Amino acid sequence: MLQTLINAFKVKEIRRKVYMMLLLLLIFRIGAYIPVPGLNSEQFSQAFDPNSGNAFLTLMNSVTGGALGQGTIFALGIGPYINASIIMQLLCVGIPALERLSKQGEEGRKKIAQYTRYVTILLAIVQSVGIIVMFANGQNAIDTQYFAGKKWLAGIFMALVYTAGALVVMWIGERITDYGVGNGQSMIIFVGILSTAGMLIVNKITAIFEGGKFNHEPFWEIMAFILVTIVIFFAIVYVDLSERKVPVQYAKQIRGRKMYGGQSSSIPIRISGGGVMPLIFAFSILSFPQMIGTMIKNGDNAFIDWWNKWIVGTTVNASGMQADFIPGKIINGVILCVLIFAFAFFYAQMQFNPEDVSKSIQQNGGFIQGIRPGKATEAYLKKISNRITLFGAIYLALIAFIPSAAFSWASYDLVNVFSTTGILIVVSCAMEFEKQLQAQLMMKNYKGFLK
Repeated sequence: MLQTLINAFKVKEIRRKVYMMLLLLLIFRIGAYIPVPGLNSEQFSQAFDPNSGNAFLTLMNSVTGGALGQGTIFALGIGPYINASIIMQLLCVGIPALERLSKQGEEGRKKIAQYTRYVTILLAIVQSVGIIVMFANGQNAIDTQYFAGKKWLAGIFMALVYTAGALVVMWIGERITDYGVGNGQSMIIFVGILSTAGMLIVNKITAIFEGGKFNHEPFWEIMAFILVTIVIFFAIVYVDLSERKVPVQYAKQIRGRKMYGGQSSSIPIRISGGGVMPLIFAFSILSFPQMIGTMIKNGDNAFIDWWNKWIVGTTVNASGMQADFIPGKIINGVILCVLIFAFAFFYAQMQFNPEDVSKSIQQNGGFIQGIRPGKATEAYLKKISNRITLFGAIYLALIAFIPSAAFSWASYDLVNVFSTTGILIVVSCAMEFEKQLQAQLMMKNYKGFLK
């Protein structure tokens, strides 16, 4: 990857795109530090403490680079747009009209993108109102002195600010996609997670020289953390690049005086075809009741207490501190694994449709050796896809638990530097960025050859 970056910076056109991407990302990071008038950031950040027990809020805070925990103008980050994109993908599968529209080429994709923006606005408004209601009821985080003492007026203002901030982040992501390198939304998430991790690591490094002397304990914790990170990153990259190639042979066809076909190709089926999406879906569903309960909680709530104890696996002891509840942790792990498996198979069906692939092979005069075209090919591809997805689901389930345990061994303070989902997002985004740079370099070489 380092060599790819060096080669990319030698090309003026690609270098200009990288600089444009860095400038837009800098604007995003600046907005992540601009506070919203009338918000008590100290009270606001308590709910997003990594030790609060809400894994989903902790993940969302890391994705926004800490902006959500501080309640800044970019608190929602790219989340509403990502959620809107997921919703539109699901709707394109379930609604025939949208499915036909998505297959109409560039014009259809433009209309789908416009619908995604509308859904983004709606989700940004809903999430803004949800955040404000949560902190208006649960914590004293809203200061009404700037709004004539009226909490509803402060709420409307903050909802507008957060919605506008989400739309600005969406615009930044689209501009990165158009004028930069790679997918803008992925790069925003990548930078957000790295910035959160960077701040925690810097705090750990400063602890080494705290008090004007060299402290051995934080130093060895950093060394162990680096070792664990390298091993886990290598394992994720190794599995993420793994794929099963199904060989396809195309028959020879004579048209006029020319002969076409007679070539062999392959269909690549990745182990982790759904990427990080099954993990995000699973964590979202497990955290959704807890988040809703926090928003509407007034005093004691028996359901939320039961959910935290038996599903989340945390209890509040006599001193008011949260503690692990082992039976709840076991139940939480089992439910999380079941959800990961379910969403892995669901998302694999969305990414790889054996029926469509089988029809495409048959229409182009291709066949898989030893397998009849049509239904037999479809059943064969479906069988392979299910086997690959099974191993991919096991891999995602391991990713959901092993990194936290490994980082806990290195240093308990550094467990939340790379969350179970965040570590997979970071690796996937870095690999995608390298692929985009390589594609840009290859296009540039082809242009030079043609000239």
